[in-house]
Amino acid sequence: MSKSNVLIAGAGIAGPVLAFWLSRAGMRSVVVERAPGLRTAGQTIDIRGVGFEVVRRMGLEELIRSRTTREQGIAIVDASNRKRAEFPVSLPGGGQGFTSDIEIVRGELVKILYESTCNSNNVEYVFEDYITSIKDHGDRVEVGFAKGSVREFDLVVAADGMHSKTRRLVFDGQSSLRPLGQHVCYFTIPYHESDGTWARWYNAPGGRTILLRPDNLGTTRALLAITSNSSEAYEKLDVKAQKEAIHKIFADAGWEASRVLSAMDAASDFYLQEIAQIKMEHWSKGRVALLGDAGYCPSPISGMGTSLAIVGSYILAGELARCKNHQDAFASYESLIRPYVDKAQKLPPGAPQIANPQTQFGISVLRNVLGFVSKSGLARLFEKYFATPPADSIKLPTYEIYEATTHGAKPSNK
Repeated sequence: MSKSNVLIAGAGIAGPVLAFWLSRAGMRSVVVERAPGLRTAGQTIDIRGVGFEVVRRMGLEELIRSRTTREQGIAIVDASNRKRAEFPVSLPGGGQGFTSDIEIVRGELVKILYESTCNSNNVEYVFEDYITSIKDHGDRVEVGFAKGSVREFDLVVAADGMHSKTRRLVFDGQSSLRPLGQHVCYFTIPYHESDGTWARWYNAPGGRTILLRPDNLGTTRALLAITSNSSEAYEKLDVKAQKEAIHKIFADAGWEASRVLSAMDAASDFYLQEIAQIKMEHWSKGRVALLGDAGYCPSPISGMGTSLAIVGSYILAGELARCKNHQDAFASYESLIRPYVDKAQKLPPGAPQIANPQTQFGISVLRNVLGFVSKSGLARLFEKYFATPPADSIKLPTYEIYEATTHGAKPSNK
């Protein structure tokens, strides 16, 4: 399939990684993105295990490490900002902590992945446009775009996130969005001396949580979470109404809530989403396939969304290069990554409710338990029990067609 022409919906993480490997395999791809430019907003994310092995094979390890946040770990704090528990990046004895040593602001990773592909003759980026129709003719796919153009491709891959509009065009009624009882908003606020170099996690009664994570850009990434059984659809409100709702909910939360809420009003990158998973029986139909969150979003709770997107992209491109036809390639892609996805979507017991208690008593219990674990030397066992999944729980295939071009690869540093 080395001459295939592939349309990729979404220029986030999965899309550019797929384009990178398709190019290495001699295939051409067009990446279409609804936004007028790269979507660089977002929180810090991590890359673990085989996910980072793919990045290493792309020749991007040094560049990514140079742009990490250098976060030292995560601390559980109370209303007086006293640390009740600490979990460093590297646990005693060499274990991996609750945060990875490869913590990077999402926007920084998006830029790196884009820059590694934008100069390739095999990759074309189209911004401020999106797919409005897909007609699978069996031997080709006819795609209509919002700006009026119609183009033909051999294959289409939806990599446009949990609420993928491309998925709806092809798999209408077949996707299963499973809410997890939590809404989260993200935004960037000015750095304050109290932010230090550790992420700080604070719980308030009513399932309210504030997480502050200093980045490497001189700012701090804020996360406000609401965990409840309420059916309130905050994600359907406009941004102004969302911010008003968050103000009311967190007004009496304590700790640094007033500072965070004040800064939220001026934040231009505010984003609110319902925390959920996407579960589907199949990730392909005809000449269209799903990739990353569009097909198997594990939710931010798992911490595996980025790694799944990266690994899935590598395997999908590899199978398209290895197989004689797209049917075999799609089937092999799914059989290889499905066990990994299933493990990633198996969340820690009681998540997310267990980490976001409704009462002050529940919060006290949580802090005491975490404090004991962090001070007793049991952190490695605790982290192993709650981690999903082990970052190396899939054997990464090696594709011969990549080998000649992968060794010694030098990424673009544009």
